[in-house]
Amino acid sequence: MTASLRALIAGALATLSLPALAESEAAIERLAEGLQVNGRDMPVERIEATPLEGFFEVRLATGERFYTDSEGDYFLVGDLYENAEGGLVNLSEQARNAERAERLAAIPDAERVIFRGTDEPKARITVFTDTTCPYCRRLHEEVPRLNEMGIRVDYLAFPRGGMRSPGARELERVWCAANPAEAMAAAKREESFEGDAACDNPVEDQYHLGMELGVQGTPAIVLPDGRLVPGYVPAERLAAMLGLNDQ
Repeated sequence: MTASLRALIAGALATLSLPALAESEAAIERLAEGLQVNGRDMPVERIEATPLEGFFEVRLATGERFYTDSEGDYFLVGDLYENAEGGLVNLSEQARNAERAERLAAIPDAERVIFRGTDEPKARITVFTDTTCPYCRRLHEEVPRLNEMGIRVDYLAFPRGGMRSPGARELERVWCAANPAEAMAAAKREESFEGDAACDNPVEDQYHLGMELGVQGTPAIVLPDGRLVPGYVPAERLAAMLGLNDQ
């Protein structure tokens, strides 16, 4: 959850009286234990209060999100916006971005294919990639320029054809190679490289993670704040999105 969204929710709860606050907490507990649809229990993963009094955000174990009242009698599917002074703010998208950033931060470097460029990068992007994807290859041509500008590029695997595709097997070979970065670069150039898919690798886990985080194709670029940018983006435009000056 982003700081701004936390502040909004905290502000909303702070205006409640103690009985109202207790009622809100009781509603969350009640919904978490017994939320049903068509007589079937829902696989609730998390429920949080929203700035909209009496309505709660429900996150299911399947990754789906929706909003409900305190009794679970009414449902709202879609995004929640705040009509703020500076314009509409998509609170739901803020929450998705924060969760995306949090889950990606938990992936250790050993499970990424990293193009660092410098020991002290100014920013880092995470890219769900497929070595058979033409636009992924085009983006990879920008990596040296991104590194020059102080942007570290971390690759995660997302075989767009699924885990039985040739792309999945090649990604597994990349992660199993003695030097995954060299293998990734070779694969993006459509060159041969040493490696097989026999090692214990994270490709399938990263593929499923990508789907849970909203990745629908490759390349899928995730900025440090969790924003998801689909498709190829030139280096200079990425630097601008990251607030970096071209150097």
